[in-house]
Amino acid sequence: MTFSPPEPELAARLLRGRGDVAGLFGEARRLRDEGRGRTITYSRKVFVPLTTMCRDTCTYCTFAKPPGAGGQYLTPDDVLAVAVAGERRHCTEALFTLGDRPEDRWLQAAAFLASQGCTTTLEYLVSMTERVRAETALLPHVNPGIMGLSDIRALRPSSPSMGLMLENVSPRLMDRGMPHHGCPDKEPALRMATIAAAAEARVPFTTGVLVGIGETPEELVESLFALADAAAEGGHVQEVIVQNFRAKADTRKRRDPEPTVDYTARVVAVARWILGPAMNLQVPPNLTERFEVFLDAGVNDWGGVSPVTIDWVNPEAPWPHLEELRGRTEAGGFTLRARLPVYPEYLSEEWIDGGLWPSLTAAADDDGYARTPHMEGAV
Repeated sequence: MTFSPPEPELAARLLRGRGDVAGLFGEARRLRDEGRGRTITYSRKVFVPLTTMCRDTCTYCTFAKPPGAGGQYLTPDDVLAVAVAGERRHCTEALFTLGDRPEDRWLQAAAFLASQGCTTTLEYLVSMTERVRAETALLPHVNPGIMGLSDIRALRPSSPSMGLMLENVSPRLMDRGMPHHGCPDKEPALRMATIAAAAEARVPFTTGVLVGIGETPEELVESLFALADAAAEGGHVQEVIVQNFRAKADTRKRRDPEPTVDYTARVVAVARWILGPAMNLQVPPNLTERFEVFLDAGVNDWGGVSPVTIDWVNPEAPWPHLEELRGRTEAGGFTLRARLPVYPEYLSEEWIDGGLWPSLTAAADDDGYARTPHMEGAV
């Protein structure tokens, strides 16, 4: 499957709404249909916020909290309770999200980890994914922040897929007054190194860009090309997310303007053109009221939708009911299908740890999507 990505200068002009924008959307749809067909996927999941403590202080984040103001860890029993609730509602994915290395900043974090026989949050994450695997049928997908090769290899036997949002490749966003100032884990080189380490460990990986946090169109384009290069080199990037910034009342960016739907749609269409027909391209449906506009921009995935838990990263944005998601997707001429945390094309022993292989194959149907006993509304 061959294609020619746009020149960066053209891509940036199109993001600004200049030039043949209608042609951009037409090309994005053509590429999506060529590479992914008319099937739109989603993952039925539970959201497991393992810890809401973090050593970073991103100016747009409402997930991270200090101790005493919501910052805490889930206990092993808490984790299992969420997973069991998801299993009862026929979920297949346990999405573990957590702050970066809170033990390096907060004594309370280090004390909790010691009570669990751990020295790092990543060590505790390994033990919790192993417990979910041992006691439920759910498949963990982890978003733990910066990881080294040894961290990824430690998680691989219990987590068939992993993820880390690049957000943006520009170090300018770490300057004083910018959203990543004072956030050591948002260093773009470190995030790209984590993405590369996942390739070496042969782990199906999810990444993406965050739109509207102060970046320029040129920086967005540069970020998308960086992800395209990483995907081509490692072969492991199974999915790229285009996530739009949402202003939250308890953050320093609470008064900042959010990117318009039209602008976000142009980013999605440019991402499809840069990333090509084979890439799985996602936009979260709960962050945009008229999310079906992204079908015209080349998406083929809605990401995780939960019948049990809120979106802990965007708690103000409820998941759409599954039947609403299905109806609005089918109205555009598409078929909605549930998937596993691992996309069908990565269901092979090259990518999946041998100990996980029986569980993955049992959970997948003949096409590599999730077996679904019945369909019911999400939330």
